[in-house]
Amino acid sequence: MSISIDWFAFLQVFMVALVGGLLVVGLYAIGLRLLVRAGRVPVVAPAEFTDAITVITPKASARAAKAAAKAARKSPLTTGQKTVAFIGACGSFTLCGLAVLGGILLIVFNH
Repeated sequence: MSISIDWFAFLQVFMVALVGGLLVVGLYAIGLRLLVRAGRVPVVAPAEFTDAITVITPKASARAAKAAAKAARKSPLTTGQKTVAFIGACGSFTLCGLAVLGGILLIVFNH
């Protein structure tokens, strides 16, 4: 009994995983950057977990929301530029989601 490894197939899977990971992370980072440039800084309310090491206080959350609002007001972009940045962010998030969905479909239907 002999075991043979198809190294070319291994290399293909490795490269697709590497490119796919870089694509998803890169598109998400670009989308987040464009969202911030559009003046829509995502501020997430803190969640309290029973096993959390650090819990954000409501005062710290309010301070972060205030800083985000101040940064949005200080944006040098015009309203049109902010709209274009927001549309670009939505497009980037959409492409990121499609890349993930494509990977899932490739796994499910290409076995």
